[in-house]
Amino acid sequence: MQSGLNEHLSRLGEIFAARGDFVQTLQFMQQMSDNIIKQLLGLPDWEKAKVDLAAIADQTAYVEYYRWLTYLLILILDLVICLAACLGLAKQSRWLLTTMMVCGVLTLILSWASLGADVATAVGTSDFCVAPDKFLMNQTKDVVSSDIVHYYLYCSQTLPNPFQQSLTVFQRSLTTMQIQIQGLLQFAVPLFPTAERDLLSIQHLLNNSEASLHQLTALLDCRGLNKDYLDALIGVCYDGVEGLLYLCLFSLLAACAFSVMLCAIPRAWRQIANRDRDYDDIDDGDPFNPQSRRMTSHHSHQANMHSFCSYSSSMGSQTSLHPPTQAVTNAPLSEYMNQSALFGGNPRYENVPLIGRGSPPPSLYSQPYRNRYSPTMRATYLSMTEDQIRHFGEDFRA
Repeated sequence: MQSGLNEHLSRLGEIFAARGDFVQTLQFMQQMSDNIIKQLLGLPDWEKAKVDLAAIADQTAYVEYYRWLTYLLILILDLVICLAACLGLAKQSRWLLTTMMVCGVLTLILSWASLGADVATAVGTSDFCVAPDKFLMNQTKDVVSSDIVHYYLYCSQTLPNPFQQSLTVFQRSLTTMQIQIQGLLQFAVPLFPTAERDLLSIQHLLNNSEASLHQLTALLDCRGLNKDYLDALIGVCYDGVEGLLYLCLFSLLAACAFSVMLCAIPRAWRQIANRDRDYDDIDDGDPFNPQSRRMTSHHSHQANMHSFCSYSSSMGSQTSLHPPTQAVTNAPLSEYMNQSALFGGNPRYENVPLIGRGSPPPSLYSQPYRNRYSPTMRATYLSMTEDQIRHFGEDFRA
């Protein structure tokens, strides 16, 4: 309008200098052009309020990708530490429990730090979501008028379009100018053929301006921008805040879990230490000690030799004082009792062989006692007569 149209109008003024009515038409068109320029200059300066939302979206996506990757690695680390701690408790491995305690402390610190960052971000975002319209109006009050911001934020049918007057003047001025150009093409070209080129150039410029007017009207309408604004609010204030709350819950659960683990590992450590100390205090000669049983099974041959030597040595001491006798199981019971009384004082019932006792074993055929007595002992006991059993019983009673 300021360059191309004015240039064509000035040349047409020179061509139509002899016709006053054509010159008045050109002046009227100049007024319409100035009016259009005035209305366009009255629009807000959008450069002062321009924010590259695409760049912000790209930066947000970049940060979100690494945030997601970080939390995924933290989750994997938490699972590995928990599984390793369970393995250490199962195997009662002290070095593994110590390592997991150190890793648990570091992970606990990391969980509390992430919880703090998530809570701070969630609180800030929630403050914005409480009154986003008021926040945007405060941010743009020095750049754009409040009625324009209000129009785009709410986009109600009852709200007037702040650009409606300018757009209406623009449309009417273009329509009037196009009518004037059509009249000049119809009446002035037959008289001034050289003016046809400038008139066609002005007509083409007005057609392009009308197309730009339609595009500008569509861009300045509130419906498209308000829809994008509402979608952004839903994404930030609902999906975004909900995601932050889930991250806060994850960090809180991780922190609580590792706190419990750090409290449980020392207790398990003390129990392991007490159990080891209890095993150290067990008597190796205790027949109910599993370790003693294993030692007995591994050294059964040495144990048998030791018992045989002990028995031989005792028999040797006895034969040094008395004439040699037969085996204990074949000697009369009174002689065996006399020997026990001689060397040990009062005779002990436990020193009497099992075969010579008055009362038989609980059962020679029951499964627990069948493995305890040898076949020779069972055969010897069964071969004894009732008189011998009665005789041994009377000696025990005496």
